[in-house]
Amino acid sequence: MAGGHAFREGVSCSFRARNSIAMPCALCRFGKGGNMPKVGIIAGSGFYEIEGVGIRELRKIDTPFGEPSDAYRICEISGREFVFLSRHGTPHHIPPHRVNYRANIWGFKDLGVERIFAVNAVGGINRAVAPGDIVIPDQCIDMTHGRAATFYEGDEVVHIDLTDPYCRETRGILLRSGKAQNVDLNAGGTYACMNGPRLETRAEIEFLEKIGADIVGMTAMPEVCLARELETCFAAIAVVTNYAAGISDRKLTTTEVVETMKVSLGRVKDVLMGALSLVPEERNCDCSHALRDARI
Repeated sequence: MAGGHAFREGVSCSFRARNSIAMPCALCRFGKGGNMPKVGIIAGSGFYEIEGVGIRELRKIDTPFGEPSDAYRICEISGREFVFLSRHGTPHHIPPHRVNYRANIWGFKDLGVERIFAVNAVGGINRAVAPGDIVIPDQCIDMTHGRAATFYEGDEVVHIDLTDPYCRETRGILLRSGKAQNVDLNAGGTYACMNGPRLETRAEIEFLEKIGADIVGMTAMPEVCLARELETCFAAIAVVTNYAAGISDRKLTTTEVVETMKVSLGRVKDVLMGALSLVPEERNCDCSHALRDARI
């Protein structure tokens, strides 16, 4: 392993591992007691303001891909630690098509995070889900464009397997937590990720419904594939905040999205906090060796 571990406060280092790009240094744990949490949560601003969640410290990360959306918050609740990042910044000011997804995911890895739980606000396409329902998606359709969706843009060609985009083990943790917390969860669904920032047309939603999409949002991609490229487990909690275009006769508004998310926040927090206690020390999934046999 080449590369050093010299760093200054607030800036983490990196090393050159098996890859031709400088990979985040998972050995640099310079939080209190020399350890950093292995679980990350990425969501909208406001989650860290939930009662009972304490912010131990802020960590600003420099990455080869620019600045992440915000400082990383090393949080603690009931003795459980996790790293939180506000996807859209604080206050909420970065639209989905301008989020620096590569920097965000890279920063988590640089802090030693092995599993990421993402929270997404989505529209409901499948009529079996309604506003307020929570879905743990297992598939994703990428309809975005113009987003930097890989860390491999040099001479090395890497094709990761994304047959199952969300980590099965990490999804299972969320589902077990939902059961333990008495929170109803839809145990599967296909997330169609659109570019935004506009909402979809009626015809687009009809098309997405025909190709098997259950929910629609704007932030799942490229978070999912970037995490896989860094061999990081990734699972999502998708909160249905409104019916998608044309599913109901109501006009789509951001007010409905925000209000439904507020109402659902307590259940989301319960599932996430319960999941923290269920995360095993060792990973038993394919994510940790996703780059094996992926290079040409």
